[in-house]
This record gives sequence, structure tokens and C-alpha cells, in this order.
Amino acid sequence: MSEPHRRTDQEAGTLAGTAASTAEADESVGRLGSAKEWLVRVARVLAGSQVAVENYDPRRHDHLTDFGGLAGMDEIDRYWLNAPYAFASINYDPERDEHRYHVVEPGLDDFERDLLDRLFEDVRDPLLYRADVDEDPEGALLAELRDRLEEYGVDVRIETVHRLFYYLFREFQGYGKIDPLMHDPAIEDISCDGASLPIFVYHDAYTDVETNITYDESELENLVVQLAQRSGRHISVADPVVSTTLPDGSRIELALGTEVTPRGSAFTIRKYAEDPFTPIDLLKYGTFNREMLAYLWLAIEHNKSLLFAGGTAAGKTTSMNAVSMFIPPRAKVLTIEDTRELSLYHDNWLSSVTRERFDEDDISMYDLLRSALRHRPEYIVVGEVRGEEAITLFQAMNTGHTTFSTMHADSVQTVINRLENEPINVPRPMVQSLDILAVQVLTRQGDERVRRAKTLAEIEGIDQRTGELDYANAYEWQPTADGYAERDSSLLEDIREERGWSQAELLRELEDRERFLAYLLEEDVTDYRRFTSFVNRYYADKEAVLSTIEEQPDTE
Repeated sequence: MSEPHRRTDQEAGTLAGTAASTAEADESVGRLGSAKEWLVRVARVLAGSQVAVENYDPRRHDHLTDFGGLAGMDEIDRYWLNAPYAFASINYDPERDEHRYHVVEPGLDDFERDLLDRLFEDVRDPLLYRADVDEDPEGALLAELRDRLEEYGVDVRIETVHRLFYYLFREFQGYGKIDPLMHDPAIEDISCDGASLPIFVYHDAYTDVETNITYDESELENLVVQLAQRSGRHISVADPVVSTTLPDGSRIELALGTEVTPRGSAFTIRKYAEDPFTPIDLLKYGTFNREMLAYLWLAIEHNKSLLFAGGTAAGKTTSMNAVSMFIPPRAKVLTIEDTRELSLYHDNWLSSVTRERFDEDDISMYDLLRSALRHRPEYIVVGEVRGEEAITLFQAMNTGHTTFSTMHADSVQTVINRLENEPINVPRPMVQSLDILAVQVLTRQGDERVRRAKTLAEIEGIDQRTGELDYANAYEWQPTADGYAERDSSLLEDIREERGWSQAELLRELEDRERFLAYLLEEDVTDYRRFTSFVNRYYADKEAVLSTIEEQPDTE
């Protein structure tokens, strides 16, 4: 959901120069691939050589990539993924009314391809034994590359050295063919549905887009095995499905062979965002409005428990992580997850992640939650509840702990039904300890896919006449107007009574927070560290903070 990286003027100039004429490219390839030069290079193997390695400079060196566009398509965007080696070209096909994501990487001539094949074998082993490979992987690889080229006795230009380096680094330290996609902050998901099929990505600006990346059957099986190993897991024909986490925190679902996926091995990567969304991002994208965020902020400050529900990719965890930034600065926070997704800029935060092993030493979410209660946290944030851990979570609510969590469900009633039935089985009297239930949806507004908070509902207790759980919607999304309708809130009334406020004081408190959020929106405070710092200052000296923004216009 973040904005894609836009090229600067300097980048645009470099990229424009990259798209050299076809005639010049053909002339270059012809020159490098000529039989005469080939013989000269082979002869030099016997004589040895010295390879000078210097930083690539687009002003002095030839371009590493060459791309003149896709036939029949209009290029509507172009931006670096891994400068100066790879960039993305976004193209539009007017006949099919669809976008195409084209990865452009350095081109190799026949000589360079042969050289690269040999280098893959000869660089791998010595690289494993270099002491500096962990501290400086790029430097270690470049040194090994230089040594092997000198050993071969080949005389190559600096552009060739950097092209070879790119593909070696992509293979040994990156993710192979999909490495450029992993560098794109605008991509949320990467999906491979089988061998010889194009990789699809979910792009923030262009939604589901086909790419020019494919794998043959053996390539794909090798990649799936490597991704599992890289995550510390094992995958095989006997155990062909694995859900795990890559070292960078991205979630990945793997399937090997045709046992469960008839079209061959498959994978889906849900990329981990290093910089999490803030409430200001939620405002910018219309997921919540200011009134709703002020309401949630006041509820969080006064220890009300929240549950975020929605379908796949509805933004449940993103929203929960964002509003968790409203937690008071000194409060002790403990997070529990299956895969690392939550990121708080909080001094008193203990993060824990489950562990799966091949033996009986698994550490489940239930185990972590039971342990968490002994740490005496004020706020417990659980990535997602699915089973027996829900009982412990609601027990924590009933004993005074403030808890946040997520669940797969598309309505308030569905959440209640899931909580009260197999396999979760939370008793109804315990469910009523939940204060706020936020239901989110991934839907369409015009031509755009958007995420919206469909409902903010308050759990009001058990109806004495029917025995059913009562709830009321404090806010509801209105799809036609793409706005939110506000209802009366019994939870705000409870907070007013707890604080001994008058109705006017309650309304003023909400208005102050709305003004504060409006100011941060105006200032585009979307970095989570800056946002948290502002919130902490608000807690420390509200009047001083408000005095600095009182001249700001009250804009939507």
C-alpha cells in the first residue's frame, strides 16, 4: 500500500540513456561476439591477466542494461529496483486493457554467458570459506570474481565485471530471478502458480500484474527447496507443503512437485514491510477517518481491548500495528506472532515469535501467551487467533489485561460465531470482555482496490432476554459516498464516567486528538518513529503540542 518509488531527474536521465538504440546494441554485441575477439580472449587464458575493478559510473562507462520498450504497449512508468543494474518498466496494453510489469536486467553476450556459467561453479566453494563474507558480502564476492577472472586470464571491460557481479550476487545473496521484485517496495505479494507460468505480483498502484519472469520445472523445484532451506525449514515429496518466514520477515507459502499442486511447484511471498504503516497512512488511504482514529486512540489509552477482523489482504494486521502506536509510552507491551509482522517504536516492548521444529520442542502461540502473562504486560498484541490460544487471550482480558488481535472473518456476527464454536470455543460470558471489534474489507471504489474499515462495533454484553451477545455499530462505512456514519457510543460514555468528564470535556478531548491527527497529516508524518515521537510528546505535554498547531488550518 506504499507509494512506488518515483525516479529522480538524475535517475530518469540515466534510465533514458539506458534505452540505447537497437543499432548501437547490435553493433556492440557483434563486436564482443566476433570470432576474432573470441580467439584473442581464449589466447589470453594462457598468458594470465590483471583485472581492474572500479565502481561503476554511468557518466564514464557504457550502460549495463538496454531496453527500448515492449511492442504494442505504452510504457507508463519506469523506476529503479536495484540501481544501476535492474529497473521496472510498467507497460499498458490498450488492446487487452491490462498492465504488464517488465523487469529489465543487464544483458549478456555469448562470451559473458559462458563465463558466468563457469563462475557459478568456481566462485561458490571459495566464497563459503572467506572470513569476510558475512561482514561484507559484496566486497567478498567482488574479490573472488576478480581472482577468478585473473586466473582465467581473460581481459574484460569494467561493464562486463559488473554484469557478472550482478548475476553472481543475485544468485548467492539474493533470491535469483525474483530478486528485483523483492527490491520493489510497491510490491506486496509475489505469486508463482506453476512451471512455465508467468510470475504475478500485487502492485500498490496497478494491483495484480503479470511479469516477464518464468521458471521451468527444474528451476522452480530448486527455488522452492532453496527458499525452504533459507527459512530453516525442510520440504520434500513426503512433506510437500510448508508455511514459513524468510529471513527478512516475509511470509511464504511453498508447495513442491505435483502432489498437491498439479501444475507443478508453487509459492506465494507476502513481503514484509520494514517501515510499518502509521495511523496517518490509514488516513491518507481512507481506511479510517480522523473521528474513528481519535475514538480508537481514546479507547486504547483507556485500556479497551480490540479485535480486527477481515478477509485475506484486508489490512487487519496493518491496522492493528498502526493503532498500537497510540499505546502510552511507558506501558509494557508484549507481542506474540507466528511470523514477524508487528513493528513498534516503543521503549518497553517485548517481541516473541512461535517456533516450529521436527521434534516435540515446538513453541506455540498458546505457550507464548501463557508465558506472556508472567511478564505482567499491560498490553498484549497477538498476531492472529485461531485455536486454543483464544481462550487464554480472553482469560487475559477478563483479568484486566488489554489485548489486541486479528481474526479471519467478514462480519461482526461471523466473528462471534467463530469465537463461540469449534475449534476456538470461547464461552459467551468471556467474549463479552471484548470492547471493540473492527471489521475491514478489501473492496473496489471505481477502478481502485481499497481497504476500508467496514464497521467499528462495540460489544455491549449478553442480552438477558435472549441470551445472545449484544453489539452496536459505533461507525459504519457507507460505500456509495465512501464515507463513515457515526452512531452513539456507549464505550465513550463509559470512558467519560471513568474520567469524571462532562460531555463537553469528552467532545473537546476527541476534537483535540482530531486536530493533532490533522496536523500530522498536513505535515505528512508517515515515518513510524516520527509519528510515535509526536504521540509521546502529546502524552507528555498535550497543551504545549496543541499550542504549536493551533494556527494550522482544520482541513480534511
